[in-house]
Amino acid sequence: MNHSRALSRRTALASLAGTALAGTAAFPASASGRHGYGRTVRFATFNASLNRATQGALVTDLSTPDNAQARNVAETIQRVNPDILLINEFDYVEGGTAVRLFLDNYLSRGQGGARPIHFPYHFTGPVNTGVPSGVDLDGKNGVVTTPGSDAYGQDAFGYGFFPGQYGMVVLSKFPIDTRAVRTFQHFLWKDMPGHVMPPGYYSDAARAIFRLSSKSHWDVPIRLGHETVHFLVSHPTPPTFDGPEDRNGRRNHDEIRLWADYIGGHARSAYLYDDKGVRGGLRPGARFVIAGDQNADPYDGDSYDHAVRQFLDHPAINLPAKPPASAGGVEAAKLQGGANVGQIGNPACDTGDFSDTAPGNLRVDHVLPSKGLVPGRNGVFWPTSDDPLYRLVGDGRTVVTSDHRMVWQDVRLG
Repeated sequence: MNHSRALSRRTALASLAGTALAGTAAFPASASGRHGYGRTVRFATFNASLNRATQGALVTDLSTPDNAQARNVAETIQRVNPDILLINEFDYVEGGTAVRLFLDNYLSRGQGGARPIHFPYHFTGPVNTGVPSGVDLDGKNGVVTTPGSDAYGQDAFGYGFFPGQYGMVVLSKFPIDTRAVRTFQHFLWKDMPGHVMPPGYYSDAARAIFRLSSKSHWDVPIRLGHETVHFLVSHPTPPTFDGPEDRNGRRNHDEIRLWADYIGGHARSAYLYDDKGVRGGLRPGARFVIAGDQNADPYDGDSYDHAVRQFLDHPAINLPAKPPASAGGVEAAKLQGGANVGQIGNPACDTGDFSDTAPGNLRVDHVLPSKGLVPGRNGVFWPTSDDPLYRLVGDGRTVVTSDHRMVWQDVRLG
């Protein structure tokens, strides 16, 4: 993919009336004909903003079936009806209490006229957000060890007010090989050859212990009959909220690079080690789907060196003929204007409804299948304002569900 192939945002806005995108009325909400080995399986990612400002608040909110935002998240999931789903920004609670409450009180109950959805299998685990590093990582105010403040978050391994904030969970209708899951929470940034850690910014003490993953990187093997597909999930840090050293942009780049190396063969992945000390990456020929809020748009935004193109140009990834898109993203960019007008990328592919002064709406959430998987239908759940389901996304001024949109991709084992 190169810049010359990008549909300019101005052209896309001008041709809104002629945009040929399926609306929600034609959305393939039913899973009929998808389940079954050798048939189509729907993978999805959704930054659901089910994070809370204080530890334990998510459990409180999910303990009853009445939380409005959680109901909207659940209905969005039910409308898209994925078979395998990554949820970003779901606070990690040891023992999986929050996940079980969400499954029981929200997903297993039909929301807004949608059908209940059941995921018999799930995986979650610790993340680096809010975990104290014991070092003054930002070099501003000494070591801050009391949770609940921005200063504490800046000194944590991943930004967060408490351990587990902005966590992740994988939900699946198919069995997860939990014993074969690989996690890379503790991999050190300095151990990546040719890393782009900002020179001279971090102290020697910080560089010695700095973990690369701002949350975690998980290889979650999913059993589809006799076959296995590795669900490679992560949530790199936003490439913003920093200074001229671009420490977050550089970290975002190398967090994305971790998976690019992991799927790139032995020569690229031999340096990697997981949290059990096992070295190397994915074996050649293994099938995978990369998913997550990568916080990186291929054309716009503040990415370091077009970070997500490490995926989009990767020879092991089998890009669909057309990327996931929506008519709602085009409409939002037109109505909101601002920074959206001057962007390069196609607004139909946007997945994040962000500030219209900067950076504007972006394509930051990605579901990317490997060679050996045949990509089929896909989309971004972003209804237009004349759609009854527009209530699940809103107009950008009030976040009724999340500032991100769910992205889905159907694949068939090739």
